[in-house]
Parts: sequence; C-alpha cells; structure tokens
Amino acid sequence: MKASQFFISTLKEAPADAEVVSHQLMMRAGLIKKLGAGIYNYMPLGLRVIRKVEAIVREEMNRAGAVELTMPVVQPAELWQETGRFDKMGPELLRIQDRHGRDFVVQPTSEEVITDIARQELKSYKQLPKNFYQIQTKFRDERRPRFGLMRGREFIMKDAYSFDRDQAAAKASYQVMAQAYRRIFDRFGLTYRAVAADSGAIGGDLSEEFQVIAATGEDAIVYCPQSDYAANMEKAEALAPAGPRPAPSKAMEKTPTPGKSTCADVAELLGVPLSTTVKSLVLATDETNEAGEIVKSQVWLLLLRGDHDMNEIKVGKVPGLAGFRFATLSEIEDHFGCKPGYLGPIGLKKSLKIVVDREVALMADWICGANEVDFHITGVNWGRDLPEPDAVADLRNVVAGDRSPDGKGELSIERGIEVGHVFYLGTKYSKGMNATFLGDDGKPAFFEMGCYGIGVTRLPAAAIEQNHDERGIIWPDAIAPFTVVVCPVGMDRSEAVKAAAEQLYADLLAAGVDVILDDRGERPGAMFADWELIGVPHRVTIGDKSLKEGVVEYQHRRDTAATKVAVADILAHVKGRMVV
Repeated sequence: MKASQFFISTLKEAPADAEVVSHQLMMRAGLIKKLGAGIYNYMPLGLRVIRKVEAIVREEMNRAGAVELTMPVVQPAELWQETGRFDKMGPELLRIQDRHGRDFVVQPTSEEVITDIARQELKSYKQLPKNFYQIQTKFRDERRPRFGLMRGREFIMKDAYSFDRDQAAAKASYQVMAQAYRRIFDRFGLTYRAVAADSGAIGGDLSEEFQVIAATGEDAIVYCPQSDYAANMEKAEALAPAGPRPAPSKAMEKTPTPGKSTCADVAELLGVPLSTTVKSLVLATDETNEAGEIVKSQVWLLLLRGDHDMNEIKVGKVPGLAGFRFATLSEIEDHFGCKPGYLGPIGLKKSLKIVVDREVALMADWICGANEVDFHITGVNWGRDLPEPDAVADLRNVVAGDRSPDGKGELSIERGIEVGHVFYLGTKYSKGMNATFLGDDGKPAFFEMGCYGIGVTRLPAAAIEQNHDERGIIWPDAIAPFTVVVCPVGMDRSEAVKAAAEQLYADLLAAGVDVILDDRGERPGAMFADWELIGVPHRVTIGDKSLKEGVVEYQHRRDTAATKVAVADILAHVKGRMVV
C-alpha cells in the first residue's frame, strides 16, 4: 500500500470526551471516528487492525474444529421469550418492532438463535460434538458508553457455542476451546493472563476470563508468582487461616469513640492496628409471592475484619443469601437500635442471622460497635462474650500478600482488561428451549452447551492500553495496521531516494511483508510523528545522505534511536526484527 492511495487522518489533540489512553490515541491516529454515543466508524487504519484480529481468531477457531456461520443482528423476540431473557434482561437489550408491530431484538449475544439452529439440525448423538462460531456485530444499549471501543454500544465479537451429548464431552469441548484461546492470545503478542472466573447463577467451575494486563485495566487479577494460580477478584480465594484461635487476654469494655464511625477512625483513635477491628455489614433477603410482592424479609449481620472488603459474589453463595440486598435504614435501626457506624453483634434488640468471615472466626480481643452512637466495645472474644458463630464462610476480597490457596506462595494483584471468556453453560438454554437430540439409548436428551467469546473490537483498545508511550501507539507485529513503513526523505527531489524506496517497498511486498510506502511528500518531522502516533512497529528511513554512504536507517517503534543498515542487508534485517 502507498500512503498517497490510502487514507491517513491524524490529529494533534484528542477530543475532549476521550477519557482513556486507547480512546485518545485511536481518535488521534484516525483509527476510529465517533458517529454517536458509543457508536464509531472503523476508519481504514482501524479496520486493518480489526481484520488482523479476526484473521487470527478465525484461523485458530478453524484449527480447533469449530465451524463458522453468521447469525442475524436483528432477531425475533419469540426465541428470547422462550428463555425468558426478553423480559429478564434490562434496558441493555435493545427491543424494536417492525411495521407489523412484531417484537425483535438487536442481539447482544446469540445463545437463543444458535440453540434454535441446533434443535432443528442436530437430531442424533452421532452428529455431536459440534461447535459453531461467528464474528458478528453486536449491540448493547449501555447506559453510559465510555472509553471508546472499550465500552461502546455497538461492537464486533467472536462468539462460539459448543453442543455435546453429556457433561464429560462438554468439558472436553471446553478444554479444546480453552487451549485454542491460549494460542489466539499468544499470537496477538500481548501480555495476558487466563484467570478463573465466577460462573454466576449457572454454577460450576468451568469459566475462565482472558485478561490483557494494563495499569488502566478495569478488573483486578489475582495470581501467585510462584505457581499457576490465577483468578479474577470475584473468584479469588486465599489459603484458609490456620487455627487455633488465641486465648482471650483482655476484658470486654465499652469504650467511648466520639464521632468515630469507621473502623479506620476507631483504630487511629485507640492506637491499634486496623486488623483488630471488626466491621458490621447488614443485609436482607426477601420472600415474594407469585405477584412479586414482598411477604417476608430476613435481616443478616455479616462480620468482616476492618481492613477487609466484602466480596458480593462470595456472599451471594452463602446458603440463604442468594439475591441479597443491603438492609434499609429502618431495618437497621429496628434490629440494632442504632444508626450505622456503631453496629455490632452484642446486645441486639432483635435476633438475626449472623455470618462471620473465616478470619474473624479466629480473632481474639477484637473491637466492634456497641450499638450506641459514639461507643465501641473492645476486648471482644468468641465463646466468652458471645456465642460461637453459627455460620463461617469466606466473605472477603483477597489482598496482596495473602497466602495462595494452593499453598505455594503469596498472592499478587494487577489490573487487567477482559477481552475473552470461555464458559460452560450446561443445559440452561437447551432446557429453556426444549432442544434435544436422540441419544445412543434412543431417548431424547438435552444438549450440554458451552459458550466462548472474544471482544474483537475491544482487543485493539486493550492492546493500546498495554502498549503506548508519549508519542503514540506501539502495536505488536501481529495486529499492527501495517508491519513496516518505508519513509523516504525528499522522495520528490531525489531520484536515488525514490528508486531505493520503491525497490525496498517491492522487495518487502514480494517477501510477504505488510508494508506501506509513505510517498506523500511530508516533511520528515511530520512524517515520523504520524507513524509514531499510528504505531507501525518497524520503520525504514531512506535519505540522500545515507544512500551515499550505502546505508538506510532502521528503527523499531520501541527503539530510542535509529540503526544504520547497509542497503543490501535491510530486507534481511527487517525480517529478522519482525515477530513471526
């Protein structure tokens, strides 16, 4: 490609609404152009990156035995009504009607449609296993689209769906996809982690997120440098604390703490470590009738160490706490006789269910609220001052330095951007849509399913968050819009420069290298600034002076200075620096 025939449109400044680095640089480099809130045109440079991502994904999905198809962006509501998602999904699901008043959705995902295909086409266990995938436009009506392609409303995604005869076969299909994803992300040339993720209401342990490591990442990733353990914050666990609990050494005492309503303030006032305090979190669960009206509510008290934070996913898995909410102020005052900030488990006005984090269960001489404004109780001990806890569970987020659950080291935490997810679905959709096949016993059975997604348009944004500097983007070779740029200086004034540039350009093309020749006649400073902003990883500069010395200048986008290379050796040099 020659730059004069291509379309390059760079900006010196990012638009005011571009908040994160990837959004700023994609706009400045001319990769995307905003059309509406969360909706972008993919400009020629950006589209080249997207197509390279798609090509890698497609090659590895095909290699793993998946079969490509395409499902419509606009889908009949009837299928979504079968699974109940038409009503259950919130306003993120864009619902529309055609001219006849029939309901449709603009798909954010395609479980219903692919399950409909399977129940029509896959009749026998002999046709299984089967994995269908598509690379297709999706739409999710985000309330607050932001960060460019990181959280847009329209996006491109690769979604795949596996169908198997039983759970064992489904788990085998899952592992095939999990390995395919590792090959895909290895080829992208990004630093990533595959982390265990929570499976939500479906349950089970087969769920992994693929996270691109970036300081600006929205997700916390927990891992052990000394082992293979890795999980997202929702799923991560620390090694269970070891007993026995220390014996009491202090008397229980009501202690004035005027105006100190947080554990941190209390610890500072009393001159004790924050880890000796216990925080009280008040939750509630509701029972409803068929009309959805609340007929009964149960209030719960959760106790966590003052320096720990509640993990809502873990709490939701405690028996009885599924679908919990935070208690209202009136519920709190009714049970504790006190406003929040001074709550504790001693001297309650009404009985409630108490769940204790496993760290708190092994504490002695701890501090909690006295259920009286401006007072806390110090020197509290289980067994002596209040009954042993009825329920003990892992309720908290892990922190850096916790012991890894495999016992092989301490946990570390870094930030990541989720760009892929593999997930075992089970029979959630096949049962919901009565999708069955005939097993080898001649009886109908529900498909065991898995789903596997990659954010095709999100991935370039994640790559930029990981790979940039003050001058612009630094693309990995595999997904760069162009791998090499040839920059002739004074090409319009020097036949020697023009001839050398054209020859190198032709040689690179013949060698199968994705190269662009900048024949626009720009000044060197402007030309270099454009390509550094765009992020092409390899640059060859050709000038009259260097040609007289028999050399040209090579510079990788990460290099601090150019390297002089003999004209005869430049093709081999560039190919040697490229990451295959």
